[in-house]
Formats: sequence, C-alpha cells, structure tokens
Amino acid sequence: MKPLDGNAIVYCQGAFNTPNGKTAHGLVRFTERYQVLCVVDEKHAGQDAGEVLDGKKKNIPVFASVEEALEKVGNQAQYFVIGIAPDGGRLAPPARHDVKTAIRHGLHVDSGLHDFLSTDPAILALANENGCRIRDIRKTPDRDVLHFFSGKIEEVDCLKLAVLGTDSAIGKRTTAWIIVHAFRAAGLKAELIGTGQTAWMQGAKYSMVMDSLINDFVSGEIEHAVHEAWKNERPDVIVIEGQGSLMNPAYPGGFEILAAGRPDYVILQHAPKRVEYDGFPGYPLHPLPEQIRAIEIISGKKVIAVTVNHEDMQWEEIPAACAKITAETGLPAFDVLVDGADGLVKVLKEKLK
Repeated sequence: MKPLDGNAIVYCQGAFNTPNGKTAHGLVRFTERYQVLCVVDEKHAGQDAGEVLDGKKKNIPVFASVEEALEKVGNQAQYFVIGIAPDGGRLAPPARHDVKTAIRHGLHVDSGLHDFLSTDPAILALANENGCRIRDIRKTPDRDVLHFFSGKIEEVDCLKLAVLGTDSAIGKRTTAWIIVHAFRAAGLKAELIGTGQTAWMQGAKYSMVMDSLINDFVSGEIEHAVHEAWKNERPDVIVIEGQGSLMNPAYPGGFEILAAGRPDYVILQHAPKRVEYDGFPGYPLHPLPEQIRAIEIISGKKVIAVTVNHEDMQWEEIPAACAKITAETGLPAFDVLVDGADGLVKVLKEKLK
C-alpha cells in the first residue's frame, strides 16, 4: 500500500476510543492517503492504537503528547492530521497550541473540522514561516465546480448500496470500507463513495464532504460522485457511505443519500446498547424497526441487513445481540468489525445485477 501523500502523526488528544475520535479511528484502521506513524492521546499512551480500538495489533503506538510524538517519530513525519471530530467541529485552545507546535517542526496540517485553521492569522503566518501547507478538508468548494442533480444517476446500472445508520458516529464508514474490501477480496470490482472528511483522508477516490456543501448542491454532488465512479471504473457494486441518520435531530444526512444516490438496497448500522442520540442527552434513539420503516417508506427500497456496532458490549454478547435483531426485524445481522463481511457479502452478492 503506497501512501498518496506521506507519513502522518494523528492527533486525537482526549478523544481516542470515544465517538469524538472517529476520524483517528478510521485512519488507524485503514488509509491509502497516509502511512500513520502514531496517535497522540494521553489516556491511551503506551498502547498500540489498533489494540485499543479492536484488539488487533497495528504497530501504531499511542504517545501522550505532541512533543513525545515529535521526539519519537517527528523526523519521519510530513503530516499532522487532526483526528478529533468534536461536536460543532471546533478546536479547543490547547489543541491549537499543539497544532502550532507541529507546524514549528515543519509538518503540514490536514484538518477536517468546521473550524478552518487556514483562516487563523497566527497559525497561517506560522505555516508560511515554516513552509507548511494547511488543508481544511471541509472548506466549501467554489460554486462553479459544483453540480446540480440532473437525473444521470439513472444511467448507473451496477448494484448500489447505501450504508446508513440509526445514529451519527456509529460506524457507517468503517462498515462501508469493510464491505468494499470484502467484495474486492471476492474478485469483484467495488468502489466507495465517501461523504465525509474522514473518507477523503482515507483516500476515497470518489468523495465529497456533504456537510460542507451549500444545500442546493448536495444532491447533485452525491449523484455526480456515484456517476463518475460508475463511468470511470465500471464496478460491480458501489457502496455509499451514510451520514448521520434520518431521525438524528442534528445530523439528518440520510435523506439526500436516499433521494440522490438512489441505492438499490440499504444496510443499516446499529448500536444495540446506545439509548440516546450521540451528543444529545434526553433525545432517545428511535427504535430499530421504526428507523427501518422510515427508510423504506422514504426510499421505496428495502433494508437488506443490519450491521452491529458493539460499543459497550462484551464479545460474548454480540451473537445474542445479532440474533435478537434478526428476531425483531426479520433481517440478517452481522458484526463485520469482529467477524468480517463474508456472511454479509454472501447476502449482497445475490443482488448483483
């Protein structure tokens, strides 16, 4: 696997192995854009990042501070990647200090936050002094390069799958990548449509950042990405990464994906132990059958399987949780992060066109 850009230190201070660390989690699990050298997070310092997340060694050490990371691997790194995704996308003052430290050591900075570092006069001046580049992945593209919905999505004749979720920060992107890789391992051509900043950071060739777009262009950009992937790659299957959930009060991003991406089937990611919407205490998660009905009514398409996020669960609880979902919904349920996606792909291959 050849990195597209270079070696990276991933910054996730105070958030690794929490919902706010999902960008770092994605990069630890898989990326074709960087070679991840280490993660910065004081709480898990001294551990292997892969073992912290999934119990699988990745040879990516976790260091307590930016200074320690720079001391241990700084001479090998070219990038300092912001791996935290806090509610509202704002970077706290201590984190801004750490960004400046990285820039002083000559590292380029990639950030997927709404808080654009390239508009901070002090950070920008420091970057210019040290010959460093700042990439704000969520910066809104110029309108003259954006697309309106046109209907060309109807030309796409391969299988289209959407991985939606019952909440935000629930593992949709990870599951989408696992499905893509499983199809490829089975000898089929599969492409991921990235819809968030982390998928771009992982090297998704066809992607946009939905929540950075002007609303009028969201549907058109989803359609354009799917159509370009189909036109250029002629894949057997296209997997669209979901955003938020239909009923999440702050991130109802599934509507546009269903309307514009027009998937043939939906895979629904669900965390059985989660009772409230992520970041919003007092907002109870809508029941799984209700969310399935909402998706099917809106799209006219079927939810074909449920994939499980095992947060707050013991390993031995997972089979029973999957069985309970199947009994409740009549759908097959899989934890692809633990068991792999062979069983799910067997179900999905029956739908290939």
